Amino acid sequence: MSNNYITIVRKTSASPKKTKASLSNQSPITPSTRPRLAQGGPSTRSKLAQAGHSGRGRGRPREFDREQALDRAVELFWRQGYEGTSIADLRNAIGITAPSLYAAFGSKEELYGRVLEHYLAGLGRTLADALCEEANTYAAVKRFLFESAQIFASPRNPRGCLISCAIPTCAPENRAVADIAASKRNGSLLTLRSRFRQAVKNGELPRDTDSEQLARFYGAVIQGMSIQALDGAGAKTLRGIAETALKAWPGGTRPKLVP
Repeated sequence: MSNNYITIVRKTSASPKKTKASLSNQSPITPSTRPRLAQGGPSTRSKLAQAGHSGRGRGRPREFDREQALDRAVELFWRQGYEGTSIADLRNAIGITAPSLYAAFGSKEELYGRVLEHYLAGLGRTLADALCEEANTYAAVKRFLFESAQIFASPRNPRGCLISCAIPTCAPENRAVADIAASKRNGSLLTLRSRFRQAVKNGELPRDTDSEQLARFYGAVIQGMSIQALDGAGAKTLRGIAETALKAWPGGTRPKLVP
C-alpha cells in the first residue's frame, strides 16, 4: 500500500505546470460567469420558506389573528371567570406562547379589560343598539330586555352575560379587575338613565319619574336574568321575567306596541 501511495505522489508531482499561454486560453471570469454563492436567489428563498424561515430573524413569534384571539379569550373568561382562567388556559386557547401573549396584550388584567371591550363591541353592541335605535323609550327597553333574554340563553354562547356576571366577588388582589367590570356595568346604567331623562322631557314618562332609580331597577332585572340563565333558565322563562318587569313601567304610560 505504501508503494502505491508513493507512485501516486510521484505521478502528481511529475505533472507539468501550466504555462502562461495555457492559462490565457481559459475563459475569463466575468460577473455573468462568476459562481453565485450565498446570493439568496429564488431557489434559496423558496427552500428557506419551505423550511419555515421568513428572513426576519430567528425566534420571532409567529403572527396571529388578534380578533380571533380576543374571541377565544372572551369565551374562556365567560365560561370560567377571571380567577378561574389561568395564563396557561389562555395560551392554549389562543395558540401562542406566554411571552407572545404578554407582548400582544400585556398582563392578564390588561387582557381582561380588552376582552370586556371586545364583548361590548360585539354582543354588547347589539343590546346597546336596542336602547338607542328605537324611537319610543318603552319599545327600546322592551327590545333591550327581550334580546337580552335571547342572548343569555343562547346555546351558541356561554350562558348569561359576561359583563353582568363578571367578578361579583373576588380575592382582594383582584379588586382592581372587579372595578373594571363594575365600570362597564355602570356604563349601561348611564345609558338607561340618559334615555329615561330624555323620555321625561318628551312626555313619555311622568314628570316625577326618578330616572336614576328606574335605570337601576332595569339594570337589576338584567343582572337577575343573567344569573337565572346561569342557573339554567331558558329563553322563555327569561322573557317572562322581562314581561313582568315591563309591567312596572311608571304611571301606566306603556304604549300599545305591536308584538
